[in-house]
Amino acid sequence: MPLLLLLVPGLTILQVLVLRWLDPPTTMVMLAQRFESRNVAGFELDYRWLDWATLSPQVPIALVAAEDQQFPAHHGFDLDAIGRALDHNDAGGRMRGASTISQQVAKNLFLWQGRSWLRKGMEVWYTLWLETLWPKQRVLEVYANIAEFGIGVYGVEAAAQRYFGVSASALNSAQSARLAAVLPSPRRWHADRPGPYVLARQAWVERQMHQLGGPDYLRDCCGVPGAP
Repeated sequence: MPLLLLLVPGLTILQVLVLRWLDPPTTMVMLAQRFESRNVAGFELDYRWLDWATLSPQVPIALVAAEDQQFPAHHGFDLDAIGRALDHNDAGGRMRGASTISQQVAKNLFLWQGRSWLRKGMEVWYTLWLETLWPKQRVLEVYANIAEFGIGVYGVEAAAQRYFGVSASALNSAQSARLAAVLPSPRRWHADRPGPYVLARQAWVERQMHQLGGPDYLRDCCGVPGAP
């Protein structure tokens, strides 16, 4: 038993370490969707990887502006955002989360769907090791490539090809903001058929990208993809 107690945590740490250099062939979220859709006629999961250096520089700043503006500064957890979310939820408003990009990578890459204290504890564990063993650039690169942008559409390359007919290397700021705008609910909102809410959120994301300083906001923590 003592050996098992050491072996299991060691294997999870090894998972994280290996994926610092190895591009993940799939994720737990993708595996779950493949299983759920196994009897759905015509379903095909579209997952395409694009290396950091090839991404449009507008993509990472759009993701950060939309999902986690403190990404360059925090160590996996945005304590201020967690506090605001708790206050909001205690006040009886619609439930609001405060997951950082690092947390989303941890749970999408390694964990099952659902809510439980066990799953939340494992999310914290994996997030701590991601932030310890990966540079910020790698966290953001993996997030851009495994995030779901529509039913069965994973990664900005698959999304760019599907919705705009271009590679993610060629996405402009408006297109990048549109993709980032659907991330909170990619199975309900559509980048190629945006309704008023998505268009309004896209405009907000673009404003945030500008106010943060554009791609240069990520220069110190992540470099700028595509830059010499």
